[in-house]
Amino acid sequence: MRRIKRWSLLAGAAALSLLAACSGMPGAKSGMSFFVTSSNPGQGGNLGGLAGADAHCQKLAAAAGAGNRTWRAYLSTQPVGGQGGVNARDRIGKGPWQNAKGVVVASDLEQLHGANSLSKQTALTESGAVVNGRGDTPNLHDVLTGSQPNGSFIAGNVNSTCGNWTMSSGGAAMVGHHDRIGLDESVPAKSWNSSHLSRGCSLDQLKATGGGGLYYCFAAD
Repeated sequence: MRRIKRWSLLAGAAALSLLAACSGMPGAKSGMSFFVTSSNPGQGGNLGGLAGADAHCQKLAAAAGAGNRTWRAYLSTQPVGGQGGVNARDRIGKGPWQNAKGVVVASDLEQLHGANSLSKQTALTESGAVVNGRGDTPNLHDVLTGSQPNGSFIAGNVNSTCGNWTMSSGGAAMVGHHDRIGLDESVPAKSWNSSHLSRGCSLDQLKATGGGGLYYCFAAD
């Protein structure tokens, strides 16, 4: 009986060691699967297109120890030159998504674009820092999305994506409010992804309406 008990203890310890080793392996997935970028790449609305925006997400995530995930920017693009538009919601996987503190902000796409848990307290940066909102100096609550409330691109002639994220002057971008606070109590004022257009695409123009060229990043895997 003692031998069996001892064998069971040894087997249990070995299993725990194996699990710990696996969690530290390069292929192990990080718990964080959502964040707001802590910085803009440096050219306002010109993010280098979707590829450049994704690369910035990946770089920031890697610096925070979550580079083993496949990161995608929550950004839509508009149809141009015969190419169709891209919906932000189609780029980010199926969820669930949690912030750097382990708080789940949405379990799936339906909840993300419905009754999600995004707020100033949960829409954190990759390092877990709170992003300035309305009432703070500077106000950074305008988050680039180029999207409609359901996460799809905006059709029509209006430039709502800074030229599909290649313009650092002129144009405009649809933004959301990560803190869910605006000038009034209307639905757009409280929208996390589709509140209003920016005044332009340069960093100064983005700052003029309360932003810093930040955007959302989601782990798509």
